[in-house]
Amino acid sequence: MSNDRKIQFREMSYDQFLAHVETIAHQVEEDSWKPDYIVGIGRGGLVPGTYLSHRLEIPLLSIDHSSKVHVFSDALLVHLASCTQRGERFLFIDDINDSGKTLARFRSLIEEHDGELSNFRFSVLINNVSSRAKVHYASETIDRQNDKSWFIFPWGSVASRAAQESDAREDPERLGLTK
Repeated sequence: MSNDRKIQFREMSYDQFLAHVETIAHQVEEDSWKPDYIVGIGRGGLVPGTYLSHRLEIPLLSIDHSSKVHVFSDALLVHLASCTQRGERFLFIDDINDSGKTLARFRSLIEEHDGELSNFRFSVLINNVSSRAKVHYASETIDRQNDKSWFIFPWGSVASRAAQESDAREDPERLGLTK
């Protein structure tokens, strides 16, 4: 498949987004594991994190990963790893688990700094079952081996189509595009 392949965009309505947040909230409420903090993963997990924080009445923290300025994520992850040694629990949320690179990176950093992995959980609105990383909570499941749609979440709908296409092509692995 070449990188000039036409991207198939799939828009998520605001009501669909709210339903996804509600589904994850119910999953968390039904689980015996309870987080002390919701952690929105920037940039796609910040809006879902805010909504989930309000819905579950759990404080929100944020980590910036999308900027690729790792000092805004790595140092915070190291700090959170130490917090888990005291028993604090963190529920990370992102918009989608595509390739699993983000979640794998977070888990790796947490492990490298002796974080208690049982005190971390990961949630996403949309989970790719063929991803290398597994999540604890998800509202919708897709398989990237079959579904190559690029999801336009409500907060991303204000971007130009060119910017959306650029985001979709940024990491060819996500949609099975070649470099």
